Amino acid sequence: MQISTRAIAGALLTATILTPHAFAQSSNESVVTQPPNAPSQEPAFENQTRAPQPDETVEVSTETVVEGLPQLWSMEFLPNGSMLVAAKQGAMHIITPEGEVGPEISGVPEVMSQGQGGLLDIALAPDFEESNQIFFSFAEPRGDGNGTSVASATLQRSEDGAASLEDVSVIFQQMPSYDGDMHFGSRLVFSPEGELYVTVGERSDTPIRDHAQDLTQGQGKIFRITPEGEPAEGNPYTDHAAIQGEIFTWGHRNLQSAALDGEGNLWTVEHGPRGGDELNQPQSGRNYGWPVITYGISYDGTPVGNGRTAQEGLEQPVYYWDPVIAPSGMAWYEGDEFPEWEDSFLIGGLVTQGIVVVEIEDGRVATESRVPLEARVRDVRVGPDGAVYAVTEDRDSGTSSILRLTNAS
Repeated sequence: MQISTRAIAGALLTATILTPHAFAQSSNESVVTQPPNAPSQEPAFENQTRAPQPDETVEVSTETVVEGLPQLWSMEFLPNGSMLVAAKQGAMHIITPEGEVGPEISGVPEVMSQGQGGLLDIALAPDFEESNQIFFSFAEPRGDGNGTSVASATLQRSEDGAASLEDVSVIFQQMPSYDGDMHFGSRLVFSPEGELYVTVGERSDTPIRDHAQDLTQGQGKIFRITPEGEPAEGNPYTDHAAIQGEIFTWGHRNLQSAALDGEGNLWTVEHGPRGGDELNQPQSGRNYGWPVITYGISYDGTPVGNGRTAQEGLEQPVYYWDPVIAPSGMAWYEGDEFPEWEDSFLIGGLVTQGIVVVEIEDGRVATESRVPLEARVRDVRVGPDGAVYAVTEDRDSGTSSILRLTNAS
């Protein structure tokens, strides 16, 4: 992708704009006040949806770090505090902590950017400071369609600010290919042991979405692979000749949020149908139900399948949202800036246009609150300074901004 000089010139550090938001209400009430899309559906246990708000009010100030960027999908902090960002159309840039945007990084492979496709997530190798290796997922154009793929590369930087990807290698491909432009996923998360979790979507259309329930197919899965792209040791199906050994869990819809908690456990949030976005703590070899069971309804107002929300052998979500938040990007909060958010996930909301904060206690959601940002949030990261950084997008202009959130309490 080529970005014009004019586009880069618009992506500059803006003046500091501090806007306080007090967002917590009462511990006895949910932050969600809209009626559900599926009012007859009941949660399976207490606080599985519409958990109460926390007792403590948090006042948040927002500062625009940079705006006018090409539409971003993800961001990752480099060890020096700079930000490596991925643009949907197929470009990467490095942005300094002061908001100065570097030139387009060369060496990014071709991406299929139509619909929901594009250059997706970025993850630094655990030994990045020594290896300069990065991993990224993207919608890969193929002769027989397209699919979510993962590549590794070495990030090389020169003294004049230019950067390039060297030794680019596609290490994993979601298979089979499909000629569609929906539900690619995808997030990349390294486990504490150094294996890479790869989340992918089920490609949305009927009947291919049913592949989420087929262990011989790669749609609607979480994969767990080595940095070389091989099945990780201990995966549940490595001894089954007909089953893809990279599979970790299955029965997912469109996974666009993933992060580790403070103990190194993987958590994900996936887009549900009209209602039914869900938070899970994926466990090896388990089936998370889509599209056999789900909360919410189809976009046309009819039930999904038989309209079931539970079935023996299929996992319940830890939490679900109806109406949806439209999740994208998440981070586990660790830092001194927001002590009120310790033991909480910060989840980007595309529809809710802000950050959703869910506090976790004993593997369940204890409270839910919201930070309104009046913008679609595509990714969330905790910076080295303890502040929270949100990647926002404006679909009308096709541009993104990066916001910095600090505690104004």
